[in-house]
Amino acid sequence: MKIGSIDLGERPVFLAPMEDVTDIAFRLMCKQFGADMVYTEFVSSDALIRNVSKTHQKLTVSDEERPVAIQIYGREVEPMVEAAKICETAGPNIIDINFGCPVKKVAGKGAGSGMLRNIPMMLEITREVVKAVNLPVTVKTRLGWDHDSKVIVELAEQLQDCGIAALTIHGRTRSQMYTGEADWELIGQVKNNPRMQIPIIGNGDVTSPEICKERFDTYGVDAVMIGRGSIGRPWIFREVKHFMETGSKLPAESFEWYLDVLKRQVMQSIERLDERRGILHIRRHLAATPLFKGIADFKSTRIAMLRAETIDELFGILNNIPEQFNIGAEKIDLHQI
Repeated sequence: MKIGSIDLGERPVFLAPMEDVTDIAFRLMCKQFGADMVYTEFVSSDALIRNVSKTHQKLTVSDEERPVAIQIYGREVEPMVEAAKICETAGPNIIDINFGCPVKKVAGKGAGSGMLRNIPMMLEITREVVKAVNLPVTVKTRLGWDHDSKVIVELAEQLQDCGIAALTIHGRTRSQMYTGEADWELIGQVKNNPRMQIPIIGNGDVTSPEICKERFDTYGVDAVMIGRGSIGRPWIFREVKHFMETGSKLPAESFEWYLDVLKRQVMQSIERLDERRGILHIRRHLAATPLFKGIADFKSTRIAMLRAETIDELFGILNNIPEQFNIGAEKIDLHQI
C-alpha cells in the first residue's frame, strides 16, 4: 500500500490521531511496538494561525516516528490552507484533515464531523489544502451525520476527486459518537467501489489482533487504524503484527513486563511535560489499560493510582500491586481478561 510515494507495505496498521493521547512520546512508543504510521493529536487551524504556543507544540515530530501525519481541523478555507502550509514546514510526511471528530466543542462549531452537514465546504477546504501543499493530503471522516444521512459512499468519490491521497473512514455517524458498534459494511462498500482508486483505511472497534485480521480479510481495506484500543496498551501493535504475519497469537508476557511498559509511559510523559502535568496526562492510559482488569478488589487501589500526584506516590502504588494482589511471575494473557 502506498500513500503518495510513501510505501507502507502490505496490510499496514496505523495509530489513530487522538486528542490528548497521541503526543510524541506515545507515538514513538507505538512505533517501537510496530505501528506502521502514526498521527499527531488534531491541530486547530485557528489556534495555529493565532500562534498559540500549546498548539504549535503539537507540530513537533521526530525522524524515529516516521512516517508521521499531522492532522488539522477547522471550518473555513483560508485558515485551513494557512494551517496546512505551517504544518508542512514542520516536516511531516502527510497532512491529514479531520472531518470526523464528533465532540460538541468541535462538531458543534461546524468543524470535524460538523462538516458532514456542509459537504460543499468540506470539499472546498479539501481541494484548496491539496493545492496549497506539496505533501500528500489525506482525510479522516465518518459515515455521515446521523442514521438518515450515511453519505460516505458518494462522499468518498467526491473527496477523491479533490485530490486526496487516501481516505480513513470511522464506521460510525457523528450522532453515534463512540456508542454502538462500528459499521464496517459501509467501509467495505467504499473500498469495493470500482471508481475508488485511492487507499481506504478502516477505523472503529479494532481491539485485538483477531479483529484486525478479520477487518482486512472481510472488507478488503488497504490499512487498519487503531485508536482507543491502544490507550493503555501500546503493545497491541506488536500483538497485531505478529498475528498478521504468523496467524498465531504472540506469547503472553509477565505482569511485570506490561507494568514496566506503563511505567515507561509515565516517565516519558513527565519528561515531556513536568511531574504534575505528566501524571495528569497519563491517567487516561492507566484508567484504560486492560492490565488491571479482572484483579479482584482492585477498586480502592485504582482510585489511589488515579489520584496520585507525585512520581514517588504513583510508582509506590504500581510497584506494590504484584505483592498486594499476589500476582506471580507467570505469563498472563490480556485477551482473557
